[in-house]
Amino acid sequence: MGKILFVMTKADHLTLNDGTRHPTGFWAEEFAAPYRAVTEAGHEVVVATPGGTAPTVDPASLAPDFNGGEEGAEAVAALLDQAAVLRRPIALADVEPADYLAVFYPGGHGPMEDLSTDADSARLITATLDAGRPLALVCHGVAALLATEQPDGTSPLGGYRVTGFTNAEEAQSGLGDKVKWRLQDRLVALGVEYTEGEPWASYVVSDRNLITGQNPGSSAELATALLKTLA
Repeated sequence: MGKILFVMTKADHLTLNDGTRHPTGFWAEEFAAPYRAVTEAGHEVVVATPGGTAPTVDPASLAPDFNGGEEGAEAVAALLDQAAVLRRPIALADVEPADYLAVFYPGGHGPMEDLSTDADSARLITATLDAGRPLALVCHGVAALLATEQPDGTSPLGGYRVTGFTNAEEAQSGLGDKVKWRLQDRLVALGVEYTEGEPWASYVVSDRNLITGQNPGSSAELATALLKTLA
């Protein structure tokens, strides 16, 4: 048993291509399902954000429609309320990678706003992969991989098999033609081997010590895959 680092966005909005701000943050299920899984397995969760700012939950992710009904929505809201780590994050710049058994990035559109270009996050990703420790990212949390791009356009992630929120899912979410860029397109340009499953179905890809999940519904399966690497 040990500590698992959850790296989370501090953004509470996504700037769209017309300059307007779309309210967002982290997606509730993408924190809740892995948090529940790793804590029930006996691990301690530590949350880190840029600047140590408490993360904001995307209000849309608390709706019953995204949580299997009213009962599910109440359960997720209760878990977030009980998870004190969300209210006392550490600063991402202060993270010592060797202190953690694994690193996990939840999604929500927030990571597109900040973690996709965060140098401290990029250093953490590279150090975790180089050390052979598990690195897991789900949905738009996979956007954090983009920060590893070098000035010449290459990335240490080149050639890794990766998934993430698809263009089809972005279009179906209503933001496909409103976002400045789409995650699938940027991942392909980064040089990873991008694959996708059916829209909204759970789909997880593991390549060496990198584990990625396509969408919110992949969170539980990704957590299971992460825990298997620590068994």
